[in-house]
Amino acid sequence: MKITLIGTALIAASFAAGLTGCAGVSTDVRASPSAAPLQGERSYVLARSPLQDDTPDHREYETLIRTELGKYGFADATELHAHYMLSIAYDTRLAGVGVGTTECTGADCSSPGQASFSLFGRHAYKHSLTLRFFEQTNGHEVYKVSASSVDHDADPLHAIPYLVKSALAQFPFADHPDWRVKLLANDGGGAPQVVSVKPVAP
Repeated sequence: MKITLIGTALIAASFAAGLTGCAGVSTDVRASPSAAPLQGERSYVLARSPLQDDTPDHREYETLIRTELGKYGFADATELHAHYMLSIAYDTRLAGVGVGTTECTGADCSSPGQASFSLFGRHAYKHSLTLRFFEQTNGHEVYKVSASSVDHDADPLHAIPYLVKSALAQFPFADHPDWRVKLLANDGGGAPQVVSVKPVAP
């Protein structure tokens, strides 16, 4: 009986580690660049939906995205002068996780029909962020990138720095649609550190 209980506990602990990451955080990134993405002037204006009012999570996303884009020479401009329109979409929901599931290889790790797995009352949550760049003059989408992670924290705020850092870790992601980004938390409370950015085989 003791052996069975110990074995069950070890399996559960291993499964939990697979969700949260034993060291740092892993995110999945999917990019859909055009043949010549973002060739124009690097100025943009943020496009907000009616639901994206002045909420803490949206303010956090916008602040971090502006900071990361600034590192690539992008400047936030007025709608009249911006070359690109940038759309931000984000979501936190219960994740479908199956026992025995291998590590996900794309931007979407869950599948319809899978129940949310609860480990000793702890549910798994999927956090996702999608950035879409449109030509301001004609409305054509020229670049899209999505980042997602799975953990046990229902609060979307804690995942925001990791998602933003991952989505813009290698800009633009080229030559491959799917990537795995590994990050470490900053002990000083600053932005997480990107440890590796690697393409994921289909």
